[in-house]
Amino acid sequence: MTREWTVKDIPSQAGKRIIVTGANSGIGWHAALELARAEAEVTIASRDQTKAEEAANRIVAIVPNAKVSTGKLDLSNPASVRAFAESQLALSRPIDVLINNAGVMALPDRRESVGGHEMQFATNVLGPYQLTALLLPTLLRSPSPRVVTVASGTHAMGGPVPIVDLDSKQGYKPIKVYAKTKLANVLVARELQRRAGDRLLSVICHPGASKTNLFADTSLLMLLSVFALYPLIQNATMGAEPTLMAATSKDIKPGGYYGPGGFMRLRGHPTEDKTAPLADNAEAGRVLVDELERMSGVSFAL
Repeated sequence: MTREWTVKDIPSQAGKRIIVTGANSGIGWHAALELARAEAEVTIASRDQTKAEEAANRIVAIVPNAKVSTGKLDLSNPASVRAFAESQLALSRPIDVLINNAGVMALPDRRESVGGHEMQFATNVLGPYQLTALLLPTLLRSPSPRVVTVASGTHAMGGPVPIVDLDSKQGYKPIKVYAKTKLANVLVARELQRRAGDRLLSVICHPGASKTNLFADTSLLMLLSVFALYPLIQNATMGAEPTLMAATSKDIKPGGYYGPGGFMRLRGHPTEDKTAPLADNAEAGRVLVDELERMSGVSFAL
């Protein structure tokens, strides 16, 4: 029997610069904490600068020698994404790992971002794509760059592919739209891997059923689903383990998918997992990335 992976297996991250989006709370914060404990230089990117600074202070209180910085990043706002990316590029130092963790889940009503896109799509897909594309040149300066995409098991419900109606103008169903964004995350991550070849490692993970602040603004049906699963829901510390494994393990496969290995893949220590067959559609990934490039005006410079 293979030994379970835990945070104790995180190798030293000394000398590495890691950005974690949405790390002011929940899974992102616990990931940032463990990366800082492993001596990485961690940047907490959050749409609320005050919360980001509070999160950094909580990490320093636990790890006094932690190297933690913060940055304001609203993924639903293209101007904010560009400003954050420019602030990181201005440091003129390689980024070793970008963890695209931030997101919103099953918003109860259809909302539009400042750019006129449906909010779940803007925050979960378009924003992370834009950020990754803008940071790609400095990622590629690292000797072993990684992009970690936090998806969800709900991606299996996000079809059909290729994905159409990205802005959900033809009907808005909160959970269906969320699932569609998570499927898009997997397709984009794998298309990035195909285009990058061996120059970069693009990997996907999911937290299973974990307690996060995503439930603070979600649909009634999603809340009822969570209530039904509540005995199986694990804490955010465990929920962060797949992210940490994807970001640090030497055994990660290009385009791989990692999540909890326990009951129904909802809880437990992380292991390699399988995505739904529709997430392996390379043509759907190519079409989606081409459309995101058109929407954002930014391309993967590979």
